[in-house]
Amino acid sequence: MYRYDEFDERFVRERVAQFRDQVSRRLDGSLTEDEFKPLRLKNGVYLQLHAYMLRIAVPYGTLSGRQLRQLALIGEKYDRGYGHFTTRTNLQFNWPKLRDIPDILDLLADVEMHCIQTSGNCIRNVTADHFAGVAQDELEDPRPTAELLRQWSSLHPEFSYLPRKFKIAVTGAEHDRAVIKAHDIGLRLRRHPDTHETCYEVSVGGGLGRTPMIGKVVRDYLPKPDLLAYLEAIMRVYNLEGRRDNKYKARVKILVHEIGVEEFKRRVEEEFARLDGPSVNADPAEIARIAAYFAPPAYETLPEVSRVLEATKAGNPAFARWVETNTTPHKAPGYTALTISLKPIGEAPGDATSDQMRLVADLAEQYSHDELRVTHAQNLVLPHVRQRDLFAIWQKLGEAGLASANIGLITDIIACPGLDYCALATARSIPIAQAIQQRFADDERQRLIGELNIKISGCINACGHHHVGHIGILGLEKRGIESYQITLGGESTENAKIGEILGPGVAAEDVPEAIERIVEVYLTQRVGNESFIESVRRLGLAPFKAAFQEVAHAVA
Repeated sequence: MYRYDEFDERFVRERVAQFRDQVSRRLDGSLTEDEFKPLRLKNGVYLQLHAYMLRIAVPYGTLSGRQLRQLALIGEKYDRGYGHFTTRTNLQFNWPKLRDIPDILDLLADVEMHCIQTSGNCIRNVTADHFAGVAQDELEDPRPTAELLRQWSSLHPEFSYLPRKFKIAVTGAEHDRAVIKAHDIGLRLRRHPDTHETCYEVSVGGGLGRTPMIGKVVRDYLPKPDLLAYLEAIMRVYNLEGRRDNKYKARVKILVHEIGVEEFKRRVEEEFARLDGPSVNADPAEIARIAAYFAPPAYETLPEVSRVLEATKAGNPAFARWVETNTTPHKAPGYTALTISLKPIGEAPGDATSDQMRLVADLAEQYSHDELRVTHAQNLVLPHVRQRDLFAIWQKLGEAGLASANIGLITDIIACPGLDYCALATARSIPIAQAIQQRFADDERQRLIGELNIKISGCINACGHHHVGHIGILGLEKRGIESYQITLGGESTENAKIGEILGPGVAAEDVPEAIERIVEVYLTQRVGNESFIESVRRLGLAPFKAAFQEVAHAVA
């Protein structure tokens, strides 16, 4: 993991002191809310429906046990004993008092954390593959790139007041687990076919929200040393030409769409040629310094498969099911990457209590070289677990209500906070997720259905990524009533695709039945071991639409 140097420490502490003064002036009336708003947003403070919300940056989703334990303390002391992990791999506290937030920021700084640029029209938290450094299909660990971009983008003087917020994701693997094509900039490390050097494929103009678009490739093989200069060229073109007259048309995806990807590429390449690359790009020594923080831990030499694990699985079917769904093959023999589900049946997706956070912090320190990850799917990962330790971990997670064996299944639902918390929401998300979970709670039925990603947003801003869900659910308000629009066929992988609307919206109480009908079409018409999304590709929308519309017509 990256560790703060003297500059990082001073930078964060100075920002805390600055914001403490700004909060003090807001509380004594020296600043109006309109004056205070841009200042608080730069520090991750939102004003929600019922209280302030604080969004804490978790760069590329990586945490230590000490950091997670500090988050648990903050949740217990300054919130209501829990936190919410988001699709940006951040953590949100929904109930802090404004007067306490500077003290919270000081506690975060004690463990090398902050809330800078988790809001506002700037470059937001850079995200990466949650299996970075351990995935078997990985060409190169993307975390050094993500850390370089974090440092480059922090309070960048030219890009702190962009037309709109800007999000970057990085992957170094064959299979995209970072949703790079739904980001303003998506970077994929890949091998050049001729030189065999590692380069970046650069995509621009992805994004969800009210105008969902899949990113377009603007460079197939960007040499690694040119990364910052090329990104600076993209940012300059966007900063100069992005819309500032209409916030709904201000994202870079709109600029790419309006002028066309080829013209956008031409302008970027022109700006790139004008830039003095050596003065912009990172010094090789600095790149090496950053990369050294992400060296693999000292793994033991172990057999490929643990006999202890296999014997324990044979005698415990519930444990075996959990291992099957929640573990991922690892680069190191005898190890696995373990995903901890934050989706127990009936609970708010992505929520973790302070006690649960402390437990996971303990497990990370004891079993995962003091490292854990936050996923964009709102779960946690222990990336360096010996196979033989899985049973002990499972038992401890079970005692804390964190042993759900549902990763990638129909109850592993992504959901934004929705109208229960968010001032922008038009409908609830959490109760819809809970109702679907209850409908499909049976373990055997979940396994029969197999991989199926449901993603729910409570408004058109799409924080729940509904556009790229196998089944997407968008909550809207129509004539004072919550109505849920359902889409089908979205994908967030290397085959990124925007889902298509099945028909008119349905009422909240009818959403589980609508999902039931869609699933039944799949189960009756799938071929062999075909997954849900493979069936949708083969069958098209027609049979699913017909089944869905039976529900919609019955409601009407």
